[in-house]
Order: sequence, then C-alpha cells, then structure tokens
Amino acid sequence: MKKILLFSLLCTLGASVQAAQIIRGPYIEDPTQTTMILRFQTDETTPAWLEYGPAPRCNQIMTLTPAGTQHKAILYGLVPNQDFCYRIYVNNAAGDGVQEPVSGSFRTLYSAERKVVNFLVLGATGADMPLPLPDGTPVVDEAAQARSQLAALMEQEESDFLIHTGNITHSGLNEDADREFFEPFKNVLAKNPLFVALGPNEYGPDRENRESKSFLRTNYSRYHDMSWSNATPKYYSFDTANARFIFLDTNVAEGAVWGPEIGEDSAQVKWLKSMLSGAGEKWKIVVMNAPAYSTGQRGPNNEVALNLIKIFENYGVKLVIQGGDPDYERTFPMYRGEPNPRGVTYVTLGTSAPTPGKRAHSDASTARFVAARHYAAGKIVDRKLTLTVYNNLGKELDTLEIYL
Repeated sequence: MKKILLFSLLCTLGASVQAAQIIRGPYIEDPTQTTMILRFQTDETTPAWLEYGPAPRCNQIMTLTPAGTQHKAILYGLVPNQDFCYRIYVNNAAGDGVQEPVSGSFRTLYSAERKVVNFLVLGATGADMPLPLPDGTPVVDEAAQARSQLAALMEQEESDFLIHTGNITHSGLNEDADREFFEPFKNVLAKNPLFVALGPNEYGPDRENRESKSFLRTNYSRYHDMSWSNATPKYYSFDTANARFIFLDTNVAEGAVWGPEIGEDSAQVKWLKSMLSGAGEKWKIVVMNAPAYSTGQRGPNNEVALNLIKIFENYGVKLVIQGGDPDYERTFPMYRGEPNPRGVTYVTLGTSAPTPGKRAHSDASTARFVAARHYAAGKIVDRKLTLTVYNNLGKELDTLEIYL
C-alpha cells in the first residue's frame, strides 16, 4: 500500500514515469543541530520521495524532490545530538512502482554541553588514471586501489562527519568526481556530513587567469553545500559540542585570482579573527589546503605562513589540519617559529590517492613524516583531542594527543 502511494505521488510530480537509477550519492552536507542537506543524482529525470526520522524510525517525516536529475532536499525538524536515518525512493524499471529504497544515516551537530566528537579526515582524492605502457600493457591504478582500501577502513570508524583537505579531483572537473571521490567513498558519504577546505584544483587548471571565474561554480559550488558564511563555500565555520572548526580558502596563495585574499586587511582574515575571538573556551581547529609548515616535496606556502601563523598563535588555535603536500606530516607545537608546548600543532593530511612524495628537507619543526596514502580518525573528549592516522592497509602511522 505504501509503495502504491509513493508511486502515485511520484506520478503526480512527473509528467511521465521513467525508471531511474541513483548514480551519485546520496551524500549529506551542511549539518546543523536542526537541519541537514541531502543530495543525490539520477541518470533519468524523475521526482523522488524521501522519508527520514530518528533512528531506527526512518519514516517519521516525508518530503519530495521535484523532477530532475540533480536532487537536493533540506531535511527539517531535526534535533541536536541525535542519530537519524533516511530512505530515498525513485521509480522502478517496470514503471509501475518504486524501487527498493536507498538508505543512509547521519548525526546532527552536538549542542554545547556535549563533550565528545568523532570525525574523519581525508586528503587529496584526485589522481588521474595511469596511462598504459608503450606496448599497450595496462598499468595498475594504485590510486584507485588506495581509495577503495581507505574507504573500507573508514566505513568501520565511529564518526560524526568527514573533513576533506581539498583537491577532490585531479582536474577540478565535476566529470571526474564520481570516479575519484563519490563512487569509492559512497558508503562513507552516505552517513558522514562532508566539509571541504577548497584546494587549488577546485579553482581549475587556469586559476591564474581571470577567465576562470566560473570554474568553481560550474564544477564545485553547484554540487555542494557548506555551512553558511558571507563567503561560502570559500570559507566558513561550524560549532559542534565544545569545538569550533574553521575552514579557510588559501588558494590566492596558490595563484587562484578569484580566491579570497589572506592579507592583514582582507575580509577573510577579519572574519577569521572574529570567529576565533568569539569561540571562547572551545577547541579552535583550523582546516586549510596550503601548508604553513611542510618539509614535503612542495614545501611550506610562504604567503600562508606569513599571514596566518601569528594569528593562529595569538588567538589560541590548538590544531591546524592542512593539505597541499602528498604526504603525512605532523609538527611539534610551534610558537614564534620554534617548538614550544604552548604552540600550534600542524598536521598535513595530503594524499588519499596521489603518489606520496618523499621528504625534501629536514626541519626542527617536524615530529613525524611518512610518505604514504592515509586517512585520520579524530576524537575529542572534553579537553583532550586524539588524532590517529592510518595508511591504506590499516597500519597505524601516528597518534597525536593534544590537551586544551
């Protein structure tokens, strides 16, 4: 009876009933304590029916998306600190009903009195397919293998959301996003709200030219919803439990002419100071792509270091999660250019797929460096933060403990 009702409603929304398959997603973004955005893509134009509710009662609230291929639903009526589940229905191949639903789950952001947060962090997922040898012999796609291995490991983790440090695809093009990100990490994305720190690839290969203005909107912004700020999706923040996560756009320092400035008088830096000063006694965690400290093959971004390091130190940032270099690296707590217990720890989580790079030079700032594809699992329990890093085979590479 329920499927007949669903089919009738879908027919009402669409002029004709066509079988459809969900070919991207579902993936969830822009969580708050009371709302969530759910996105997915179908191969045919179709309306869709969604039901959701507090787990395990997934059918408490119902909504529809109009006929189309790019589907976006804002889920209202949620409450903080709660696990929710959802189901998505589209037309079946016979055209006489709906398919078995695609299901997933998520957790709303925590209210301030909660003191436990679990999260995952992923570095660059963008890597092109290898070319065959001159004689036509295919080459093993190690990046694809690593994505699959990392995704399988991450699915087993207890987590509230997923952070990506930028460079979702090697080209920045949406047409590469399914192979390099959405498909291998499908199960992770179905239950973890996604937060992205934009990397230079998101601005495109011609980011140094003013003609590239539409690239980010065409290939990224149309498909993603980050937390709101005056400059979303370029920089934004969100609070959960006793932590504030701040995402910066450092791509002007990577040549992106349409990236927001990071100089002292820039809107982004003024906003950053406001977000940090307003965080009170919360954990202050910054996420950005270009590394302020790095001994990897690309090295530190000097413009980022010059403009941002002192702000992080002056405003009590405890952890900076960065990308940019294809390696894993952790610094000692750094203050005024020297290791110091009162300083800021910088962690480079730079590659899930690109070939790992070797260390280019030594530096007194480095506590740990590993050339390996990896992901991190973070956990905040009140005044203690633990970040554990694993390679694509599940081997623990490093564990960091910080106290507030």
